[in-house]
Amino acid sequence: MNEIPNITLNNGVVIPQLGLGVLKMQDGDEVESSVLKALEVGYRAIDTAAGYGNEGGVGSALKKSGLKRDDYFITTKLANVDQGYDSTLKAYDKSLELLGLDYLDLYLIHWPQPMYDQYVDCWKALEKLYEENRVRAIGICNFEPVHLERLFEETGIIPAVNQIELHPYLTQVPLQEFCAKHGIAVEAWSPLMQGGEVLRNDLVKSIGEKYSKTAAQVVLRWVTQQGIITIPKSTHKERMIENMSIFDFVLDDDDMAALDALNQDFRTGPDPYTFSRR
Repeated sequence: MNEIPNITLNNGVVIPQLGLGVLKMQDGDEVESSVLKALEVGYRAIDTAAGYGNEGGVGSALKKSGLKRDDYFITTKLANVDQGYDSTLKAYDKSLELLGLDYLDLYLIHWPQPMYDQYVDCWKALEKLYEENRVRAIGICNFEPVHLERLFEETGIIPAVNQIELHPYLTQVPLQEFCAKHGIAVEAWSPLMQGGEVLRNDLVKSIGEKYSKTAAQVVLRWVTQQGIITIPKSTHKERMIENMSIFDFVLDDDDMAALDALNQDFRTGPDPYTFSRR
């Protein structure tokens, strides 16, 4: 099992390229146990969100881990219901309290929700937190170029990260290229697809056989080999170790191209242009 490499963000902050996502993990024992397992086997990045309702359990695990604060990288996200300038600042304080931290490594706007026209105000609040050194890096999730261009026009800080749904059935190449042009790191959520359909794909499985790797390892290697950060979810220690064990092989150009060609522009999650949850 190789050490997880790092990615340097546009402000010089370093983030592990692979971390643990905790979406849909129940607050309390489930998320606490999962985070502790991940930290024990070598994960150092944990990705949660106010909307997941499990920041408290993540914070409990961090406290019990015995690790120093500098040893781990914590990301959380602004809940949709808390969008707005003042409410974003209050939400940040609440997340810090639940996590038991003095600062965050990365704070993200979870969804643009353009129909409410508040994401620019949210971003200005994140800029304030960043300028006050209360968060090491700020970014967004699920933002399309039109949303990002408005941030560029009306605010002063380029996001460090755009966390988006990305897997072989949804490669998002135009959005990736846009982010690369502006120095924004791409972070993939749901890299193995919700429901895992891509893991049953015959091509993916055959590539796995070629390298003596599982389908999941092939997909995660395809993601990270592009320089993308990713946060696969797991509650099982063995699967966490499997997901980590992807840095000891390299997919050849033909296999990368074959996986790229699986793209169907197929989303398992919501459409960023229309999704709203209050």
